[in-house]
Amino acid sequence: MTVDLAAYLRQERLPESYAGFVDAALRPIAERVLTIDRRGTPLVVGVTGPQGSGKSAAAGALALLLQARGLRTAVLSIDDLYLTLAERRRLAGEVHPLLITRGVPGTHDVALGLAVIDSLGRATTTAVPRFDKATDDRRARAEWDVVEGPVDLILLEGWCVGARPQPDAALVQPVNDLERARDPDGVWRHYANAQLAGLYQTLFDKIGVQTLLRAPSFESVLGWRLEQEHKLRQREPGKGQTDAEIAFFVQHYERLTRWIDAEMPGRADAVVLLASDREVLKVTLAPPRSGERSAERHSRSDG
Repeated sequence: MTVDLAAYLRQERLPESYAGFVDAALRPIAERVLTIDRRGTPLVVGVTGPQGSGKSAAAGALALLLQARGLRTAVLSIDDLYLTLAERRRLAGEVHPLLITRGVPGTHDVALGLAVIDSLGRATTTAVPRFDKATDDRRARAEWDVVEGPVDLILLEGWCVGARPQPDAALVQPVNDLERARDPDGVWRHYANAQLAGLYQTLFDKIGVQTLLRAPSFESVLGWRLEQEHKLRQREPGKGQTDAEIAFFVQHYERLTRWIDAEMPGRADAVVLLASDREVLKVTLAPPRSGERSAERHSRSDG
């Protein structure tokens, strides 16, 4: 099977230059994935990156590359596992008002994600949830995508995929104005961290290959997110958020984004360091590991 990359670029409104990113970063990762012994169960590949880094496009392109090598793939975004608006309103009232905003650990239906991954590995039809960011709510089940299983590979993508909780001592000091003004006693950040330490780790333990798109700085993340919003406003005048609103919104993710950037590179299987214009500066692949894993994780071969 050949990869129709040009069609994918058109479909995702990506520039032709994105083919260079595919060659520099994604093809080496695809080759690494192909060396992994799946032992009859789907291999889960975590695709992690901060807002605006292009992780969704990367996951889709990586799926294409692996499909071309004969693997049946499915893509699941952690964004599509967000709790419904009604559920987040309840959390905002019972725990902390900031939980109305989707994104941080504690605002996802992790059990749903585990059920979807389990179903994708069986010879059955799986409905993959989809979230509508325009309405800030989960789509009706009739609008979910349908995948015929079993699949060989699941691309699990998202900004906090594979993240580990912070030490309690790291939660004491606010990291930005949002935390200082809206979470001065730390209830919100402690809740998110506790959630991350719980069922999220069961989900992330499914990951057999962890990849990370790494920004040069958090300031670049804000710039990327502003760029996304500017393009949206150009395409759909009257829609989108102002620059000030985006700057406020991104602060919800600053703590964990900085922590992932500090903690994950040392254990990730592949790290793609990006420049401020998202050009690939460096791709680092960890040495292949051999030996058995625990029951929840997949084995690797020396390939």
